[in-house]
Amino acid sequence: MDDLTKKHLLDILIAIEEIESFFDNKPKLYDDFYSNLCLRRAVERNIEIIGEAMNRILKTKQEIAITNSRKIVDARNYIIHGYDSLSVDILWSMIMNHLPRLKKEVVTLLDS
Repeated sequence: MDDLTKKHLLDILIAIEEIESFFDNKPKLYDDFYSNLCLRRAVERNIEIIGEAMNRILKTKQEIAITNSRKIVDARNYIIHGYDSLSVDILWSMIMNHLPRLKKEVVTLLDS
C-alpha cells in the first residue's frame, strides 16, 4: 500500500477515535447525544473528514477492502450539502452501526 493511502486511512482512524473520545468511556446514550449540540457538530466534522479521506482513497484505490466505501463519501456529501435536513438519528446510526465496522476494516488494512 502506498504512503498516501496509509495517510488517508490514518486520518479515518484518528477521526473515528476522536468520535469515540467524545463519549469519555461512558455509555453512548441517544438522549445525551441529542441534547448536546457541540457533540453533534464535532461528530459531523469528523464524519466529513472520514468521507473526504475515503474519497481521496477511492480516486486511486477503487478496489479498497472497505465496506460501503462509496456510501461513506456520500454521507460526507449529505452532511455538507444537506446540512439543513440532516437528522440526529442519521448521525446516531453512523456512530452506533457503521463506525465500529469501519474502524476494524481500517485497522486491518493498516496492519497488513
